[in-house]
Amino acid sequence: MSDLIQLMIGPFVACMVLVAMFGYLGIHIIAREVIFVDLSLAQMAALGSTCALLIGVSPDSRYGYGFSLAFTILGALIFAMTRTKLERRRVPQEAIIGIVFVVASAATILAAHRAATGAEAVKDILVGSILWVNWPGIVNLALVFLAVGLFQWFFREHFVTISMDERSAEQRGWNIRWWDFLFYVSFGVAITMAVPIAGVLLVFTFLVVPAVIAFLFTRRMAMLLAISWLTSAFASAVGLGLSFQFDLPTGPLIVCVFGLTLLGAGLICSRFPLPARGNGNG
Repeated sequence: MSDLIQLMIGPFVACMVLVAMFGYLGIHIIAREVIFVDLSLAQMAALGSTCALLIGVSPDSRYGYGFSLAFTILGALIFAMTRTKLERRRVPQEAIIGIVFVVASAATILAAHRAATGAEAVKDILVGSILWVNWPGIVNLALVFLAVGLFQWFFREHFVTISMDERSAEQRGWNIRWWDFLFYVSFGVAITMAVPIAGVLLVFTFLVVPAVIAFLFTRRMAMLLAISWLTSAFASAVGLGLSFQFDLPTGPLIVCVFGLTLLGAGLICSRFPLPARGNGNG
């Protein structure tokens, strides 16, 4: 047991830092029905890292993160500018998100083909290295997430209203494209920091699966957050423990545990129907 705690305490703390931010952001993603936006932004960050390799810049360096963030902000700008009002919407935004993901993926493959260590870098981006995360990395991640969290809290009225009640935001005359850009930039900063540690698969899981589980039971923001955080903590702890016990890859195993947790939540929800769910933000 002591070996388990010694080896897994760092990864578990990293998971909890990720959960603290992505459990909240995931609720926005589900409410906005842009499920794959994190994959698309993560792929833009990966494209930036791979392009950095082409000019001899390490993805783990300050300049490497700068490349990733610049490409992520470009993705945020694309998503904000392609947002249209409900009554004028001809193409679902999810289609634009998918196109950006495919094009960024193809460009990453092309760039990796020209970079000496491109293939290995792309693999690391996909699965991450959360088992080997160190305490300085966790502290840096927590500080960046704290800044993003404060930004989200300061503008929470706009972000929550646009996510939960877009028509009301339009009636208030808000510049939704501008607020979308700010939201996606802050979202992209979190993604850029998280992907090198957790990988694209685990980041997507932290964002989407806990929020989906929460939405099965409620629409109230406080309860959504509580369910999202609790299920994430449970699945992360179980996944890390099983990874240690059976010597299996940590990130993919946590993803599978999340999938089983979602299945269990779905069965509970189907067998024990809950009262009509409200749309309140409280």
